[in-house]
Amino acid sequence: MEANKKTIFITVLVAALGYFVDVYDLLLFSIVRVSSLKSLGIVSEEAILSNGIFLINMQMLGMLIGGVAWGILGDKKGRLSVLFGSIFMYSAANILNAYVQNVEQYAVMRFIAGVGLAGELGAGITLVSEIMSKEKRGYGTSIVAGIGILGAVVASFVGKTYDWRTSYIIGGVLGAFLLVLRISLYESGMFNQIKKENVEKGNFFMLFRNKEIFIKLLNCILIGLPIWYVIGILVTFSPEFGKAFGMEEIPSAGEAVKYAYIGLSLGDISSGFFSQKIKSRKKSFLLFMILTLISIILYFTVAGTSLPIFYTICSLLGFSIGYWAIFVTNAAESFGTNLRATVTTSVPNFIRGSVPILTILFNSLKVPLGITTSGLLIGIGTVLIALFSLSKLEETYHKDLNYLE
Repeated sequence: MEANKKTIFITVLVAALGYFVDVYDLLLFSIVRVSSLKSLGIVSEEAILSNGIFLINMQMLGMLIGGVAWGILGDKKGRLSVLFGSIFMYSAANILNAYVQNVEQYAVMRFIAGVGLAGELGAGITLVSEIMSKEKRGYGTSIVAGIGILGAVVASFVGKTYDWRTSYIIGGVLGAFLLVLRISLYESGMFNQIKKENVEKGNFFMLFRNKEIFIKLLNCILIGLPIWYVIGILVTFSPEFGKAFGMEEIPSAGEAVKYAYIGLSLGDISSGFFSQKIKSRKKSFLLFMILTLISIILYFTVAGTSLPIFYTICSLLGFSIGYWAIFVTNAAESFGTNLRATVTTSVPNFIRGSVPILTILFNSLKVPLGITTSGLLIGIGTVLIALFSLSKLEETYHKDLNYLE
């Protein structure tokens, strides 16, 4: 049964602000990557690229591990426990990140921050999905994602305005402030109904015992592959691509992140609201995946024409991968209450965890094929995999979430 309007409003607002701080920290590294590494004594372009890949891989590895751990905790102890614990961890890691003195320390802090960041979105989406009716929950989750994504825009502004160390401290302070707001939240009624029942809750291995459940989980993950290809490769390494395109003015990673995430925020709200309007998650997925493929092709064919065109296409890429909102919503809708937090928290982090695989593949292919051919082939491959996985998923728009696996 849907909660009262005040409870829904507060929950959606706090979940959106939590994801806002989450995205701020997640993308801040992409923005300050070059300046922070130079400050630590890394000066050559090749060393900045290789160390940048190493650090983002450490961050994503942390998110992969954290996604599983926080998800299990969310199903065993409650959604709110994750919302409090995760933000405390990544806020502390952010502040400590400001005091690193070498790449090794930087890597440890990005790993810890990654573990903390992993819990925020999944727990928030799970909570919002469970307190809203099936006819309205898509609106709530889209607002959480749409507002939260704007954290990247603020990170871009802060990263350009302040020293990289100060930028990390600001993220930590924002997280600490959010902890105070979390006191006003209430636990999900669906979780409260089952927490004393004799039923397996948060058993991660349940996802692998049954072939049908495992394939459903795998497809829920793989439909998001193009999203983190765009963010982890095309946006993060936009300066390197700009040079490969022969551009006179080299794109700034911070500006690329800003424009991509403005587009992503609009795309998140659009994809979620569109899926509500047509009463179908799958049709909305299909439309935005086709837009993603078109945007990737434009990136490699015309983005290098000028800096304004490059940033415009970054915005288009961001809008196209804006099915992130329904990607996470679909995960929440696909599994029962006793596994919902485990899946909804794990799925976005499994796909975030694909970034190391994609970057390693990208790094391996760019030597024999060149940076542009390597990037294009990987991009097309991610979209094709996502489309195949989409064809295997059930429609979840009308699904009642009050059930068990």
